[in-house]
Amino acid sequence: MAEELRRACLMGHPVAHSRSPMIHNYWCKELGIAGVYELKDLTPEEFPGFVRGLGKNGYVGGNVTVPHKEVAFKLTSKRDAAADAVGAVNVLWAENDRLMGGNSDTHGFIANLDERAPGWQVPGCRAMVLGAGGAARAAVYMLRQRGVEVDIVNRTLLRAQELAGRFSARAHGTDALPRLLPGADVLVNCTSLGMAGKGALTIDLAPLKRTAVVYDVIYVPLETALLRAARSRGHRTVDGLGMLLHQAGYGFRKWYGGDPQVTPALRSMLEADIAAKTPK
Repeated sequence: MAEELRRACLMGHPVAHSRSPMIHNYWCKELGIAGVYELKDLTPEEFPGFVRGLGKNGYVGGNVTVPHKEVAFKLTSKRDAAADAVGAVNVLWAENDRLMGGNSDTHGFIANLDERAPGWQVPGCRAMVLGAGGAARAAVYMLRQRGVEVDIVNRTLLRAQELAGRFSARAHGTDALPRLLPGADVLVNCTSLGMAGKGALTIDLAPLKRTAVVYDVIYVPLETALLRAARSRGHRTVDGLGMLLHQAGYGFRKWYGGDPQVTPALRSMLEADIAAKTPK
């Protein structure tokens, strides 16, 4: 008797650009699991009803992306500690007929930094996070979990202050950048600036110490203008692809079981796809 196919999906609006199906379907094949991962483009009006009927719709769970993460948080019966702290859910699964929620962006963020820039956490480590949205929440939460002092820089100071208050960090407007850069050991871009199709991130890295690590959570393009400028100055750089890869394993284990690994072969497959589809 054939094993029942377990289906999971990515729920968002839009979702066509996502590489998540490549990751999960690769792992299903590698691990010999009867599973498939699909895309579900759901408007804000469609999302709550779809999630409430996730099992009836044929899914064992799934990921949640923009713009539904905060709504998903409210729809879940119980959440993991990271989701509760960040106030957003990006992984859904069923447990004893209850809808459960988790946040794997937090794990993905820090696992990627640990892997790509080993030894980044120097004594008295200070990080500067650009942005105050969902990615910034995940980054600030994990950096504070590691005991890192964090400065949040955002165009809208009020949003930076709200995030800083949540995690005992410091909030600043963008005018503080030149003053803060010399003290940063890690610089993280959590804005959409620099992403393909978005505006450029304009920042002068001259005040940044050469030992500082520069991390951009964007992965299309794989090397943003920020990372290119940092690399040319001799900084260690971390792109956003590893964050996507490392966060994926959390949900996979909930839906399918097994022990998926982020391997060079998997990363190379996604790098090739990004390179082929990113405008030159």
